[in-house]
Amino acid sequence: MQSFSDAKRIAHPAAKPDGKVELSLPARRKRAAGAGEGANSPDFITALARGLDVLRCFRHGVTALGNLDLARLTGLPKPTISRITYTLTELGYLRYHPDTGKYSPGYGVLALGFGLLAGLEVRELAKASMTELARATGGAVALGAFDGDAMTYVEAIHGSSALYLRLPVGYRASLDSAMGRAYLASLPPQACADALARLDETAPDAAAIERARAELHDTGCCYAIGEWQSGINAVAVPFSSLTGEGVFVMSCGGPASLLPEADLRTRVAPLLRAAIAGLAGAPA
Repeated sequence: MQSFSDAKRIAHPAAKPDGKVELSLPARRKRAAGAGEGANSPDFITALARGLDVLRCFRHGVTALGNLDLARLTGLPKPTISRITYTLTELGYLRYHPDTGKYSPGYGVLALGFGLLAGLEVRELAKASMTELARATGGAVALGAFDGDAMTYVEAIHGSSALYLRLPVGYRASLDSAMGRAYLASLPPQACADALARLDETAPDAAAIERARAELHDTGCCYAIGEWQSGINAVAVPFSSLTGEGVFVMSCGGPASLLPEADLRTRVAPLLRAAIAGLAGAPA
């Protein structure tokens, strides 16, 4: 398997006028003077951000949305939405359905997603331990990363046919899930406060985050016992990937009938901590 450090050194092909291809190193990007200013930076492209906001509206379970739906979800004016959806459709990132006047994600979005997953080394490294954990517990094991206002699954393995909640790769779990709480609890207090400040009513309760922080300190895990989804129990552990790709969270959950709280805390949590042991480069 190619190492992360080797991957960073791979040269990119550049075509010459005679049609031949030669290897050239990727250009080093200069850090902008306004870096760290977020949307207030002169380098921030508002039109691009709005287009991505529209794409984010197509979450798990949402099959199609019209311009009015998108305007309501994003808070953008309908004329702006119309221009964005037209552009995204022309580029292949949305598909228009004339029978309903609505849009659904196009194949261009799929290509972007597979491009990310194919280059995510921690995902490949985690598959074996996730599969073993799912087999040992019968639960749903997921690997996720923070995505602005949710935790996006980059890998998901289901250990039992009895699971009625089978969430796929690409699913965006709320930050009030065990996975979301674990990520927030792993952050320094100010960074956690900043992340919560950017959320709306979907932000987890401050008391839940403090409880998760205490659980993480005491046990190395965070829990959601029927709180995220009624009848669903889950445990999650954050870690900094040894590949240098950032902070990820691995979770294991399932129906309370399959994973009762006592079993989750005494048997599943130690197995989960063992599963990430070979993936973590440093404490998250």
